[in-house]
Amino acid sequence: MAIDEDATAIAARNLRVLEALLFASAEPLSIAEMTPFLGDGANPRALLATLTRDYASRGVNLVRRGNGWAFRTAEDLGFLLRREHTEHRALSRAALETLSIIAYHQPATRAEIEEIRGVATGKGTLDLLMEARWVRMRGRRRTPGRPVTYGTTEAFLDHFGLESLADLPGLDELKGAGLLSGRLPPTLQIPLPFDGPLRDDEDPLDPDDTGDGEP
Repeated sequence: MAIDEDATAIAARNLRVLEALLFASAEPLSIAEMTPFLGDGANPRALLATLTRDYASRGVNLVRRGNGWAFRTAEDLGFLLRREHTEHRALSRAALETLSIIAYHQPATRAEIEEIRGVATGKGTLDLLMEARWVRMRGRRRTPGRPVTYGTTEAFLDHFGLESLADLPGLDELKGAGLLSGRLPPTLQIPLPFDGPLRDDEDPLDPDDTGDGEP
């Protein structure tokens, strides 16, 4: 009986620790980031499942964002906490189109983005998306010139309320929201985006890749 009571107490403590970590973090936490704070033998996935159930009907829910977990306002209450704010640098149509193309076609190079949009993509557009932490450099394509490949981040998933890229809206929804313009070819198809490790046609980034890595 004492052993069972000890195990219950340890599980309860681990649950409280996990809850505290998630509440204190502004960014989603991965299981690897949470595990060191838990006791030996703890099962983070089981604890997360318990917290998800406990908070399912409350004002905040535990949600998954890529490989991370975070507490976020329940969807039906989000309107109560919206604040009017002025963005210092609103996303342009070019940035929105570029972001959409990267999200659906990743890993994508600048040339591939330009081919889909039909117009050149300025360096500032990609810089802006990376400053927002929605886009990252993944690697370099194994083709002449070794162009940089781009992909989305977990911050992108978190901002747009997506658990994974599989939750991205369809092409018609993007057009209806004004995220894709009439310049895009009518035959544009939505492929299966890839945000995993480097693919066979990608090399790791070079050590000096601190900007967009391209002229």
